[in-house]
Amino acid sequence: MPKKIKRRTFLKRTFGTFLTVLGLGSGGYFYANRIEPSLLEIKRLEIRHSLIPPSFNGTKIVQFSDTHLGFHYNINQFEKLAKKINQLEPDLIFFTGDLLDEPNKFNEINKVAPILQHLNAKIGKYCIYGNHDHGGYGSEIYRNLMELSSFTVLLNESLLIKQKDGTSISLLGIDDRMLGKPNLETAMKQVPKDSFKLLLSHAPDVADEALNYGIHWQLSGHSHGGQVKIPFVGALVIPPFAQNYPEGLYTIGQDNPLSLYVNRGIGTTRLPFRFLAVPELTVFTLTSSETN
Repeated sequence: MPKKIKRRTFLKRTFGTFLTVLGLGSGGYFYANRIEPSLLEIKRLEIRHSLIPPSFNGTKIVQFSDTHLGFHYNINQFEKLAKKINQLEPDLIFFTGDLLDEPNKFNEINKVAPILQHLNAKIGKYCIYGNHDHGGYGSEIYRNLMELSSFTVLLNESLLIKQKDGTSISLLGIDDRMLGKPNLETAMKQVPKDSFKLLLSHAPDVADEALNYGIHWQLSGHSHGGQVKIPFVGALVIPPFAQNYPEGLYTIGQDNPLSLYVNRGIGTTRLPFRFLAVPELTVFTLTSSETN
C-alpha cells in the first residue's frame, strides 16, 4: 500500500516543484514572498441589470476579501489598505470573509476594529463569514469585531438597500460553506421577487446553487486566485468550494444567467507566497440597463 503523504509534506513538495519548474532561485523566492504579496491591483467592473433602479446609477461598491491578518499580513499593511479603500470613495463596502488567519491567536486584535471603523461608505458596510472567521473559535470574535466597526454581518439573511426615493436592491449574505451552515432558502425568505438580487458568499462554487434561486450577481473570495500559479499549468492549490470558479468574472446559466465575480483577496494562507495572483481590490459601479 502506498504511504500516505501528510498535508504539510504535500504543500512543501508542491512549492518545491514550483520553484524547480520555473527555475526561480533566490530571486524568484524573494519576488513571490516579498514583492507580489505587497502589490495591489484595483479591478473595475460594471454591474448592469434591468432590475437595478436608475436611482442607483453610479453607486460604487468596493469589495475586499481574505486579508488573513496574522499570516504574513500585518496591522500596518491593513491600515494602508483601509486608506486605499477610503481613497476610492465607496458608497458601499463589502467584505467577503477571512479577516484573521487564526482569530484566537492574533495578538494585535485590539488594533483591528479602529482600522475597520475608519472605513467610510456613504450607504453602508456589510460582511459575511469565511472559513477562517469560524476557525480557531473565531465565530464570536469575528462578529464582535465587525459589528463594533459598524459592519452589518449577514448570516443567511437579506436586507434592502434603499435610496431616498424608496427604490431598492436586495443584498443577501450566507454562511461559509466549509465550516459554517449556509442556507440560501432562509436568506431568500424576505427577498421581493422583482428585486435585483446580489449575493455575498465566501465560497465561489455556491453560484451553481444560487442560480436556482434567481440570484443575479454573486461576489465571492476564498480562492486567492490560486495564490501560486505556474504558467501553462495553473494554480497549485485551490481550496474546496472554489474548484469550479477560482478567479475573475463568470456568467453561469443561459436563461436568467447569474454573474459571479471571484476576488483574489489580499493576504496569503498555507504558504507565504503569491505568484501570478496579485492581491486585489474590486470596484463595482451599479448601472440600470434601462438607462440610455
